[in-house]
Amino acid sequence: MATVTFEVHYSFDAAPQAVWDELVDWKGHEQWIPLTRVDIGPGDPTAIGSEFTAWTGVGPASLKDHMRVAQCDWDASTSSGRCEVEKLGPILRGKAGFTLKPGEATGTTDLVWFEDVIVARVPQFLAPLMTIIGAAGFKQGMRGLNKLISERQPTSR
Repeated sequence: MATVTFEVHYSFDAAPQAVWDELVDWKGHEQWIPLTRVDIGPGDPTAIGSEFTAWTGVGPASLKDHMRVAQCDWDASTSSGRCEVEKLGPILRGKAGFTLKPGEATGTTDLVWFEDVIVARVPQFLAPLMTIIGAAGFKQGMRGLNKLISERQPTSR
């Protein structure tokens, strides 16, 4: 089993509330994470204990990632938040999540996405490569999300 840990830092060209709303829309991840499908359970998907499953890949080559919300807190007074999920398997076990806060420039958001997982059926010597691939994949996902949010923002004339 390989232990994979990384952080991705990204600055969005959007207000924190807009970024938060997209990030906690688990089903919406399908729009900005390539080759991903998400099924969510009933009720509030951000409530502690809520579960959802993401499949990334094609057909039998899809990775099933079953998760449970462990923390999901938005503070409107500071426009900041933190969300963490437990990875329940069958391949990924551990935790992942993100924090966000207002960026230095008005209307921007700074995000840190983190992953701390054990990957079943992968030898530890491949962990450094998986860390690089995982971080690069999430960075690409953040670019896609930034583009999606900017397309949804009303334009000023």
